[in-house]
Amino acid sequence: MTFVRIGGVPHHVVVEGSGPVCVLSAGLAMSWFDWDPVVPLLAPYRTVVRFDRPGHGLSGPAAVRPSAAGEAHRIARLLDALGLGGPPATVVGHSIAGFHAEAFARLHPARTAGLVLVDASIEEGARAPAAPAVRTAVAHGIGTALTAVGAPAAVGPAARRALVRLSREHGGDPAPAALVRRCYGTSRVLRGALLENTHYRAVAAELLALRARFPLPHGVPVTVLAAADGRGRRSTGRWLERQRALARELGDAHFEAVAPSGHLMMLDRPDAVARAVLKP
Repeated sequence: MTFVRIGGVPHHVVVEGSGPVCVLSAGLAMSWFDWDPVVPLLAPYRTVVRFDRPGHGLSGPAAVRPSAAGEAHRIARLLDALGLGGPPATVVGHSIAGFHAEAFARLHPARTAGLVLVDASIEEGARAPAAPAVRTAVAHGIGTALTAVGAPAAVGPAARRALVRLSREHGGDPAPAALVRRCYGTSRVLRGALLENTHYRAVAAELLALRARFPLPHGVPVTVLAAADGRGRRSTGRWLERQRALARELGDAHFEAVAPSGHLMMLDRPDAVARAVLKP
């Protein structure tokens, strides 16, 4: 465990294993330890880099609003700071971090060995909302108000536990209680989640613009993993069709419906995530 300063913000980073580099980036409001079940499957074969974006996990508060390009460059700068900027890396993005991982592959093609999207967010016709500065101010205002009444400490850990239970096909939250309190009982993580959620559509719209200008690197394997409950629900079928369409959009990427799995696939099916990273 270490901290690397990028853009004036201390970023919490954990590096394990050896071999080619792979970067794991979790979804909105998630933390480095949500990849814990995946790491033992990868570390014998890969140098596994996990990090918390600003306002997440143990990293410092966010200094600027998020953007697709900004998050892509953050991954590149993080690898440089760790001395891992040489060989290309496989980048794994879960949920909203799928936007960031894809942006990295498009903006840093020579540094990309593979792209794995884990039940990634999809916004096919996203348009950037107006007045981003106002939206940022509103997010900060909500965070300040909730902090003033003690909401982070009072409900943050319980909200995290509930979110994880709802986002899994089976099981509860395996994260240690002390770590959950340390991260989710803070105003820093509340504010970070609010800021990313506020600018979610803007980041999605920016990624669509990047797709039009920057192709994915030729010959680099791309995998789209989609969570499926295995019970044939109509909502699940619609989600899988959107994920298949994403795979086609990304140049006929390899598509896999992972069942049974909820949105937090790294907890439900770490084997499927590791397999996608390690496949030839």
